[in-house]
Amino acid sequence: MSVSDLRQSYEKYVLLESEAAASPMAQFARWFDEALAAKVPEPNAMTLATVDASGQPTARIVLVKGYDERGFTFFTNYESRKGLDLLAEPRACLLFFWQPLERQVRIEGRVEKVPAEESDAYFASRPLGSRIGAWASRQSQPITREELEAREREFREQFGDNPPRPPHWGGYRLTPSTMEFWQGRPSRLHDRLRYTADGQGWKIERLSP
Repeated sequence: MSVSDLRQSYEKYVLLESEAAASPMAQFARWFDEALAAKVPEPNAMTLATVDASGQPTARIVLVKGYDERGFTFFTNYESRKGLDLLAEPRACLLFFWQPLERQVRIEGRVEKVPAEESDAYFASRPLGSRIGAWASRQSQPITREELEAREREFREQFGDNPPRPPHWGGYRLTPSTMEFWQGRPSRLHDRLRYTADGQGWKIERLSP
């Protein structure tokens, strides 16, 4: 079978304006809970797309660690490629894909760092190995495996069981300006509802599939 012959018919659910929540965050919470109930693997995994100062886009999978009416929060090394991208261009796109439910959610908006105390609280909740790893990794920089493991040993010896949060590590929050909910449907006639902030609330419109 060739790649061009791979096809999947989407027939499980529908997404109608009459059933959609008034706010995109409420609709996201509804779908996220359904992904949890369906035991979708890593439902908090999302693609984060950024653009650097030259206009070069790049994308990677990260984990959302919180969401509410303020937006979507994730944590990373501020000196990583995505961190440098967000410093140059503080806008990004998130994409959740819950394949077992035949659903996607695309989110666009501005990104800013969360307050230090929020980053401190989340860092303290991480497993010890992850906290040490935040010190050991010069994220996105060339390194050998031997160098990485040596740095990990060095910081374990330095900090023991209580490493502080590195100054180069913390959280970002994306505040949505648009959110699109995509539900797969037969014959590629998918449901797409887009929420757009209009200054007073959210406008909902259907997009052609």
